[in-house]
Amino acid sequence: MATNNDTICLLKECDSGSKMAVTTIDEVMEKINDSSMKDLLRESREHHEELGNRIHSQLIDHHSEEKDPNPMAKSMSWMKTNMKLGVDKSDAAIADLVTDGCNMGVKSLHKYLNQYTSADESSKNLCRDLISIEEELCKDLRKYL
Repeated sequence: MATNNDTICLLKECDSGSKMAVTTIDEVMEKINDSSMKDLLRESREHHEELGNRIHSQLIDHHSEEKDPNPMAKSMSWMKTNMKLGVDKSDAAIADLVTDGCNMGVKSLHKYLNQYTSADESSKNLCRDLISIEEELCKDLRKYL
């Protein structure tokens, strides 16, 4: 069966999103004081990475390249993180930043699900899994806000 363009586009956006999440977690990990919060983010990073690997495998199966996060989005995220944590180095500030990132990710992923309606079910399910990971992390971080 031929791969449709929506499948590739959705997979690429999910690939980019999972990489962005891993990068963000890496940026804040050493700044976290609370060991439980560190464990939570470490576990979420592993989930994002595992799902990212599954997404990457699907892209290979569809003879497509992976997609790195938009350099502008990545640098804006880095600047926001460093500016905010330059003023407030608390775990609450980190939880706030990561929560914002999760919310932006969930919003974008839903947009892509709606945009790429012809994507195959496997790709849509990977996208839904990524949304679920983001929503779960957001919920789990509430106690640190």
